[in-house]
Amino acid sequence: MLRRLISGDTPRSTVLSIVLLVILIALAFAPFLFPGTRSVDTAARVCIFIALVASYDLMLGYGGIVSFAHTMFFGMGAYGVALASIHMGRGFDALLVGSVAGALAAAALAFVIGLFSLRVRAIFFAMITLAVASAVAVLVSQLSSITGGEDGLNYKIPRALTSAHKFMDDKLFGVRINGKLANYYLVFFGSLILFLILLRIVNSPFGRVLQAIRENDFRAEAIGYRAVYYRTSATCISATVAALAGSLYAIWLRYVGPDTTLSFEIMIDILLMVVIGGMGTLYGAVIGATIFVVAQNYLQNLMGIAEAALGDLPVIPLFLNPDRWLLWLGVLFVLSVYFFPTGVVGRLRRRV
Repeated sequence: MLRRLISGDTPRSTVLSIVLLVILIALAFAPFLFPGTRSVDTAARVCIFIALVASYDLMLGYGGIVSFAHTMFFGMGAYGVALASIHMGRGFDALLVGSVAGALAAAALAFVIGLFSLRVRAIFFAMITLAVASAVAVLVSQLSSITGGEDGLNYKIPRALTSAHKFMDDKLFGVRINGKLANYYLVFFGSLILFLILLRIVNSPFGRVLQAIRENDFRAEAIGYRAVYYRTSATCISATVAALAGSLYAIWLRYVGPDTTLSFEIMIDILLMVVIGGMGTLYGAVIGATIFVVAQNYLQNLMGIAEAALGDLPVIPLFLNPDRWLLWLGVLFVLSVYFFPTGVVGRLRRRV
C-alpha cells in the first residue's frame, strides 16, 4: 500500500528513509510536538515550500528547464485567493474559486511562455522567464488599486480556519482544538497531496520521457518524442502546482504582498533548496526545504545562544553575532555543495 502511495519510488537508502519518516512525523504532529505560534508557523512554511520546491524540481531536475519565473506562478495562486476573498467574502467558495482561478491563470501563462520560448536554448529561456517575472512583479506593485501595491492585501478567511473558532472547549494533549489547527492540517494535507501527485507524474511514462529529453533531446526527438510538447507540459504542470502552493500560503498567512510571494529572493531560496536536497529526486525537495526553512527561522537563535556561551573568548563572539546569520547560512550552503555535490539525497543513495 505504501509502495503504491509513493508510486514505487522508494528512498533506496536506510538513512534517507529514516530522515524522511522523521520529517513526516514531525510535520504531521507539529502542533502537538512543538507547541507555539512560531514553531507551527515554521512547520506550515516547510510543508508549503516542500510542494513549491518539488514543483520546481519537476522542471529543473527532471526536465532540465532553467526558469526564474516560478515565484510568479506562486504569487498568482496567492493573489487569486486574496482577490477572491476580498470580493466574494470570507467563505470556502472564495478560497476554492481563487485557488482554481490562480492555478488556471498560471497554467495558461506557462503554456504561452513555454510554447514560444522553449524552442530556444536553456540560457535564453531562463532570461525570458526572468524578464516576464520581473515585468509581472513591477505590474503588481504599480496596480495598487487592485493588488494593494507594495503594501499588499489583507483579507479574511473562513472563521472555521481561524483561532477564534473553537471545535471543543477542552485541550487535547495541551493543544487548543481550534480553527488555526484546522488551517494547519489543511496546509499539511494539501501539500502532501501535491507532493504525491508530482511523485506519481515523475514515475509515469511521461516522467521517463521527460528525463530522456533532459539527457539527450536530439536522441529523444529522433525516436519520435516531441521535446517541446513534453517540456511545455512539464512547465504547465509545475506552474499549476506552484500556484496551488501559493494558494495554501495565502490561506495560512491571510496576507499577500510582492515581498512574500513575488520576490526574486524567494526564487533564489527555491533554487538553493533544490540544490541542497538534490536535483531530480523530489525527495530532495523535502530535505532541502526542511533544512533551509528551519535554518532561516532558528539559526539566529542558535547563534545568539552560542555567542552567550562563548562570550568570554576573544574574537569568536564577533562571528557568532545573530546579525551575521546570513553569512553562516551562505557558509552552510557552500559546505553542502562541496560535500554533497549531488545533494543530500544523491549522496545518501550513492553510499548505498
